[in-house]
Amino acid sequence: MAFDLRAIVIFGLLAVGYAGLPTRARSWALFVGSVIAIYWLQPPLPIRFSDFILPTITLAITIATWWWTRSPDQAAPTRDDAIAIGALALSVIGLSLFRFVDADYRLTPSRPPEPLTVIAALLIVSAIFGLAARALRIERRRIVTLGGLFIIALFIALKAEPLAREISRVWRGATGQDPALASALDLNWLGFSYIAFRWLHTLRDRHTGQLPALALREYVTYIIFFASFTAGPLDRAERFATDWRALPALRGFDAARWAAGLNRIAIGVLKKFVIADSLAQGASLNAINAAQIDQPLGLWALLYGYALRLYFDFSGYTDIAIGLGLLFGLHLPDNFNRPYLKTNITAFWQSWHITLSSWARAYIFSPLSRWLLRLKRRPSSTVIVLIAQLATMIVIGVWHGLALNFVMWGMWQGVALFIHKQWSDRTRPWYRGLKDQPRRKRLWTAFSWFITFQYVVIGWLWFALPDVGQAARLLLKLLGLS
Repeated sequence: MAFDLRAIVIFGLLAVGYAGLPTRARSWALFVGSVIAIYWLQPPLPIRFSDFILPTITLAITIATWWWTRSPDQAAPTRDDAIAIGALALSVIGLSLFRFVDADYRLTPSRPPEPLTVIAALLIVSAIFGLAARALRIERRRIVTLGGLFIIALFIALKAEPLAREISRVWRGATGQDPALASALDLNWLGFSYIAFRWLHTLRDRHTGQLPALALREYVTYIIFFASFTAGPLDRAERFATDWRALPALRGFDAARWAAGLNRIAIGVLKKFVIADSLAQGASLNAINAAQIDQPLGLWALLYGYALRLYFDFSGYTDIAIGLGLLFGLHLPDNFNRPYLKTNITAFWQSWHITLSSWARAYIFSPLSRWLLRLKRRPSSTVIVLIAQLATMIVIGVWHGLALNFVMWGMWQGVALFIHKQWSDRTRPWYRGLKDQPRRKRLWTAFSWFITFQYVVIGWLWFALPDVGQAARLLLKLLGLS
């Protein structure tokens, strides 16, 4: 089940019922509803039971990260936490009962495993976790670090196509299916890119002592909230907790909130399902039409189409997520702010996928810069900025896929950020002087916007074309050099 128009309508109808719930039931409804949604939204997979197992692993890792990110002064799990674990287990077992329901009425992507098998698996996992929690007397900070490394390793295994294919091959063999048919697509773990970054965010913030105390229900709902599960935005736990704790005071049918939410959903649907999907029908660059066009003008038109398609597709999903969040009383952060109208690459990245950029700045750029500054034989400040910006943008690139084209795209963006930083540092007095020359300032603004937009658009070549060689040849063709 994809996050399509049908899902949006169903979530909207559920929001009407949610608004009429007693105040104390709202947080529980969001918690249980989000658990069910990650199974319902997960697309069917060819490996037997894998589309049931992967969402279950999501929940298991989420509970483990909650346990290890609890504040050191937190007591044992509360009664509310124990009830939440019970409700979560009952939800998973209940979903396994859809094994006996006709396929047209299931809340699972395919036929689930036997309920007794699911119960046994949950008991075994619980026992292993309980024993590990008692046996591991390692310092909490070290466990948090090990947990972060485990999530990164899992991320690499899923994003690197050869590794994912090998995992699929072994898994197919274990289920009696043909290993020769193994593909990285067999491990299409819905939402993993976003939940992995949320796990890492909470682990890192516990390591630095910045994470607030979170109950199990609010932590799990933060990680898997259905509106932002598949396409973001990347919310922060402390901000999410503020909205969560205000749910009892929420007016169910607040006219202003509902108008804002429905308006945002309508804008998102227009962007995604009208504009972006129309551009995808041959009006944007892809590997097939790129090989069929020889004229630079035609390639430019397709590349512009691809750039617009990316924006309307991604920002449309974000608008839908924010609108649905408003209907359920949660204010998800904005993710786009007219990025293609910005006049420099830094401003572009402060306006494009804002939550991912902020995450990378907080958890990659800043820690890496500080580490480099503490080295005994530390590089110059210029080199530190270059290394940190390249590393940050490469991580953002491989977040989309562990492949060379995404590395190239990250380097393309990192180099531009570095050049702009050096340029702005050296021309700041000159730029301030333009305020007394409005005509020259307008000309410079138009020129800098044009250069920035063209650079960003050309960079999408690495996104549109997985074949780096083909992308390089097209780059030369676009510039009239081939």
